[in-house]
Amino acid sequence: ATATATATTATATATATATATAACNSAPLTHRGPGRGVQMTLRILQDWWLVTWRYLVRFLREPTSVIFVLLQPIMFVLLFRYVFGGAIKQANYVQYLMPGVVAMSCAFLSMSTGIGLAEDIGSGIIDRLRSMPIARSAVLAGRLIFDFILYSAVVLVIIGTGYAVGFRFKNGFVAALAMMALAVGFGLVLSCVAAFIGMKLRQIETVMSVGVIWLFPMCFVSTAFVPLGTLPGFVQALAKANPVTVVVDTMRALALGGAVAGYATLSLIWLSAIGVVFAPLAVWTYRRAV
Repeated sequence: ATATATATTATATATATATATAACNSAPLTHRGPGRGVQMTLRILQDWWLVTWRYLVRFLREPTSVIFVLLQPIMFVLLFRYVFGGAIKQANYVQYLMPGVVAMSCAFLSMSTGIGLAEDIGSGIIDRLRSMPIARSAVLAGRLIFDFILYSAVVLVIIGTGYAVGFRFKNGFVAALAMMALAVGFGLVLSCVAAFIGMKLRQIETVMSVGVIWLFPMCFVSTAFVPLGTLPGFVQALAKANPVTVVVDTMRALALGGAVAGYATLSLIWLSAIGVVFAPLAVWTYRRAV
């Protein structure tokens, strides 16, 4: 029954996408002002938004997905704040905690990118999209735009929950925006990794299992929830080399104050390196998968 429902939903969304695409193509741009290059750019952006809208509609039509995506980070905040917070010897732990929860939530949410693309490949939706007169880049670009919207919403939910349990920004409005932007950027970079894994493996259960294997150690062997000095010696070495530690320390400095430049530079280096490696791999795997 679940498979039938999934197939029905996939067919419906594909039909809606085809109808929208046909409508877009039947109304060519007639404005003579912009050159041909500008018209093609506008058409590509239109295709990107078309696929983004498809992902948004499908997401909003699945209440369980909406509830899970929004409820999970709230549970993380409450769990670490009230269950583990008393056992961790850290002054004003909620201030220390929140950047770590934001980073971890964005990291775990990146699994949805791989799962979604694996599902689309398995159901044939991507083949149908590729057969339509839309930009070849629309599927991946539309998914990343959707992820950007999703990450932004989740970060705002976490910050709102944090304020309800005592968290406060201490470094001004601009630094707070920078912290949230870094969290979203971190999630998008990990989405490239998840997209590569999802399109390479194609099986939803396998993608989920692999996601747990690489995300759990990366998030917990870090300074996301405990200070570096409290970890055993050999674990400290792993935590120092962990990009999550660098990103969380940068977010913490932006949120609470402190030396930002060094942490921010390392964060940009890490995120750029991951993106340079996995964004081309995701594109290459996408071209081979369909």
